[in-house]
Amino acid sequence: MNLHTLLTPPSIRTARRACAAFGLSALCAAAVADVGDAQFLAAREAFRVGEPARVARALEALRGSAFEPWAEYYLLRMQLDDTASEAAIGDFLGRHAGSYLAEKLRGEWLKVLGLRGRWELFRREYPQLQQPDQEIVCYAWQDRQLMGDTAVLDEARPIWFTATDLPDACTPLTDTLVRDGRLKADDIWQRLRRLFEAGRLREMQAAGRYLNDPPATKIVEGIVDKPGRYLDRLPAHFAQTRGGRELALYALQRAAQKDPADAESRWRTLESDFDEADRAYIWGQLGYQGAKRHLPEALHWYALAGDSPLSDEQLAWYARAALRVQDWGELRRVIGRMPPRLTAAPDWIYWLGRADAALGRHEEALGSYRRIAGQTNFYGNLADDELGRPLSLPPRAAPASSEELAQAAENPALRRALALLRLDLRTEGVREWNWALRGMGDRQLLAAAEVARRNDVFDRAISAADRTQSEHDFHLRFPAPFRDEVEPRARQLALDDGWIYGLIRQESRFVMNAKSGAGAKGLMQVMPATARWVAKKIGLAGYHPAKMTDMGTNVTLGTHYLKMVLNGLDNQPVLACAAYNAGPGRAQRWRGDKPLEGAIYAETIPFAETRDYVKKVMSNSVYYNALFQDKPQSLKARLGVVQPRRVGDTTTDTLP
Repeated sequence: MNLHTLLTPPSIRTARRACAAFGLSALCAAAVADVGDAQFLAAREAFRVGEPARVARALEALRGSAFEPWAEYYLLRMQLDDTASEAAIGDFLGRHAGSYLAEKLRGEWLKVLGLRGRWELFRREYPQLQQPDQEIVCYAWQDRQLMGDTAVLDEARPIWFTATDLPDACTPLTDTLVRDGRLKADDIWQRLRRLFEAGRLREMQAAGRYLNDPPATKIVEGIVDKPGRYLDRLPAHFAQTRGGRELALYALQRAAQKDPADAESRWRTLESDFDEADRAYIWGQLGYQGAKRHLPEALHWYALAGDSPLSDEQLAWYARAALRVQDWGELRRVIGRMPPRLTAAPDWIYWLGRADAALGRHEEALGSYRRIAGQTNFYGNLADDELGRPLSLPPRAAPASSEELAQAAENPALRRALALLRLDLRTEGVREWNWALRGMGDRQLLAAAEVARRNDVFDRAISAADRTQSEHDFHLRFPAPFRDEVEPRARQLALDDGWIYGLIRQESRFVMNAKSGAGAKGLMQVMPATARWVAKKIGLAGYHPAKMTDMGTNVTLGTHYLKMVLNGLDNQPVLACAAYNAGPGRAQRWRGDKPLEGAIYAETIPFAETRDYVKKVMSNSVYYNALFQDKPQSLKARLGVVQPRRVGDTTTDTLP
């Protein structure tokens, strides 16, 4: 029997038996895997283009493989509208109970059942779904409403006040809320404001249908594009109608996004046309936008908003505005205004502690630091520093035993996840992996992390090791592969290798072919234009864009660029991190006009993505240095003090 004949069986299970029978197990194992990969990719493509017969043929060939449940899921997913398939769906859900695929299929089936009004079957399946999305929740509310449960309307009402799109399944509920007077005109206008702030113009149109005279979509689109022009052409009697006032407020809010100082000047001429609540709204918007630009007027604008309700994001930036100028009393007062969901976050626990310490409330400050000390994050690290105990690693857990490793390796969900990741199907693989980790204890998590590490899937090793509660292995949480590539370049450029590893961990999680939505590639997520520029600067012979995901080339380009931005930014790592993510020009602009503590600089970065990035890279770096140097580390010391930009300093102007 030749190998080709052997590898075209009715199922992968048959192929494996044949391999063993002919004594070709080592050779066949890889070949059978290749055939299984091809069959699975064929099933996936057939599912994508809607060809169930092809999926069915691939399913038969995949029997006994890690991919069999996925092929079966594809086939059933295409049959959800067919009542004849209900028994097969129920059988699949039973055989794969608790799995990611069972959760996924059940959720999709519930949407079909809700749409078709098959409430008895919906009612049976819904309690078994663990993570329903908003559409499914709205179908469940519909069912309860039809059963005469009026309390459901009180549960549903809060979704109206979010700035998210509401699926069609929620429409019968919102119709009832409006019809019964539980949502009034003011509530509808409030939702329209929030949707406008979030840029959700299509959803504004859907919500506006409950008004007699909703804002015209074309006018709203014009305001988004040119708010100043709209304000310049305001009708003389615009304030006589609610719609006229709201459109003016939209324009002012949008103008504040573009230029808060100009918007404030325009607002001063219009303020008398609005009531107290509307005035507070615009002052809150000006404070928020001004704070993100580090304008000195921001705190005053916030104060003019009085005690009017502010969103979570507005309150956070109110606090950051106070922090930026180190007005500790105001910072403490603003944190006191925050809802519990914010004050329970490590961010504001730490900064409340700092405010208390600055105000002489030392016992209160120590209490705040102790609440978050030891947490493996930016604020836990800083709290440890304030308590005088620089970061040390916990005792290393005992390695996973051979039995624990065997159990992890044979876990069907983990096997599926690794098989998917091997094919670079990262969305499916990551979801399978993360779902499989739910409910695992520390020993199981450590074994899963070690299995991932041995398969060179370092991002999943991190995700498993990060979840342990009592037994920890920071060599798995903070892996350091590719030392032969990274360390020589670190030495050559006099860069801290712990910092480089902290950056790579955040950028790509050591996924060599990682690619961002913006186009950055490789371990160090270098942008194509930056790669070309750096390659030319350093004279990298034979560089071609196709080499961007080559490990050596990517690390060479990334480390040289990191060194360039570091040199151009006073050798300050926190500034260089911001520059690496958001560009050197922005990192420069975000400096203060006075020396600024590195932690405050990081906290007041206007871009949420960059703010989170800088915190994580800097925290990562202290863990890597603790591992590499085997001694305690101080994050606060590494953050240092960011000096103000010198007048006429153009050292970063030529950097991309």
